[in-house]
Amino acid sequence: MKKKKIILAVLAIVSVWCESVCAQESVKVLVNKDGKTVEEQIELPSSMTSPLDSLLVDWKVKRYISVSEECSTSTENPYFSDSVYIDRLHRLPTVMEMAYNNVVREFIDLYCGRLRNRVSYMLSMANFYMPMFEEALDAYNLPLELKYLPIIESALNPSAVSRVGATGLWQFMLKTGKSYGLEVNSYVDDRRDPIKSTWAAARYLRDMYDIYKDWNLVIAAYNCGPGNINKAIRRAGGKTDYWEIFDYLPRETRGYVPSFIAANYVMTYYCKHNICAMSTSALDVTDTISINKNIYFEQIAAVCGIDVQQLKSLNPQYRRNVIPGETSIQTLRLPVELIGKYISLQDSVYAYKQDTYFKNRKVVVAGASKGTTSGTAVGSVRYHKIRSGENLGAIARRYGVSVSQLKKWNGLKSDRISAGKTLKIMK
Repeated sequence: MKKKKIILAVLAIVSVWCESVCAQESVKVLVNKDGKTVEEQIELPSSMTSPLDSLLVDWKVKRYISVSEECSTSTENPYFSDSVYIDRLHRLPTVMEMAYNNVVREFIDLYCGRLRNRVSYMLSMANFYMPMFEEALDAYNLPLELKYLPIIESALNPSAVSRVGATGLWQFMLKTGKSYGLEVNSYVDDRRDPIKSTWAAARYLRDMYDIYKDWNLVIAAYNCGPGNINKAIRRAGGKTDYWEIFDYLPRETRGYVPSFIAANYVMTYYCKHNICAMSTSALDVTDTISINKNIYFEQIAAVCGIDVQQLKSLNPQYRRNVIPGETSIQTLRLPVELIGKYISLQDSVYAYKQDTYFKNRKVVVAGASKGTTSGTAVGSVRYHKIRSGENLGAIARRYGVSVSQLKKWNGLKSDRISAGKTLKIMK
């Protein structure tokens, strides 16, 4: 029975991936221009068309999500009239405007039709992320319906990277992320950290609302940047209604607000469309520990008996399986039952295969070759004046180096030294 569940889950996941790969990059909608109804192509948000394979192999998915035998998503999507959609959107307890038109309907049909298995998957992933989204949004007194923004930004994939480099659940660009306190370097990318990026996104959304005072414009600016929104407003003669500047927006942004409204709809009324969430088992409670030394995931895994993939899933902000605690204090997220074990074994974790994992040299002699004294060292250089009766062995012990090192640094071919001469000692 367990094997059957795993097979069903894999088949469903493959179905979701195929949908994302095969999805068209735009949809045809009817829009009004100068009093005439014309057909126009609107680009889909990138999360609808990007492959989900990096998310679907995530440790959390393998451990917690499977197809439910009691409830499975049907292929049949019932038809509803416009009046039903209008009524359902109106009943949503939202501060933000959930207006309905033919563009919104196209996106509802897309989520409830071709992408219905993806919706089933995201309903399960919401169990991981919605509580942290709601906490940050509530702290800044922002509309809680903004919690569905990462659905169209990243399909709830903390490791998602767009074609232009936007990264993480909230798809921060590098410059914007850094301006909101997210650290990004060769080892760490806080844009992938679900908690840090969520709080940064809440601050960004608050700042955008202080500028535009209109939530539709705020989330449109989140997609294409304030510069494009300001340009569209100018071209529309100063109008500040999203639907009135619609024709002047970038093509993808024209579909952004409609897809956001559709996401709110489908995440609320999915049952009406015969969509069922994949089964989610109980989640491990986790907690964080401060790390102030460099440490590899493999060291933690070997000593504490935890899977490396689990560490990567719980700590997606670390790009190279290493926590650079010596450069700045970092955090390690672990299942709460392993916190005590890690603390008691911490010294053993740091000491485990140090020479294997930390090969970068702190000091190196540049250009030193056999029989020469050329070259300088990275680090400090000390000099020792040889006294009468001293030998290389005694001098080497005094400075904690080897005789061969002394000979190499000073170009000596034998152990014979003379009083009054000076020896160079690298540190």
